[in-house]
Amino acid sequence: MVVNNPWTWGLGRRKKAVARVRIKPGSGGFIINGRPMEEYFPTTQSARAAGAPLEATESGPNYDIFANVRGGGITGQSEAVSLGIARALKTINPATFEVLREQGLLTRDARAKERKKYGRRGARRGFQFSKR
Repeated sequence: MVVNNPWTWGLGRRKKAVARVRIKPGSGGFIINGRPMEEYFPTTQSARAAGAPLEATESGPNYDIFANVRGGGITGQSEAVSLGIARALKTINPATFEVLREQGLLTRDARAKERKKYGRRGARRGFQFSKR
């Protein structure tokens, strides 16, 4: 049995944030956790980062985007949404692969918080040295 499903999924991660993105052909709606993107990402920097793959492929008004994001902060969440959208666009139209790869939008940013080590104040910072 073949089901005609209009949705294409993309998973994006950044730091502690995980974004599950669904894309379907539509009129350009952008909903994140049930709220419009402009309301969810209040800064223009985070909104621009989330919509970067649509801007790079010039396909913003052609798709409706629904994203569920959990964990992390605003920056991590916006970049996780960006990766999820890029992966979904690549699945829909393989011709966009080169453009997305050139812009660095298909690369998972593996940087995360470094753990605190014993004998130190933080991940790298030691305690203040006192001679006397």
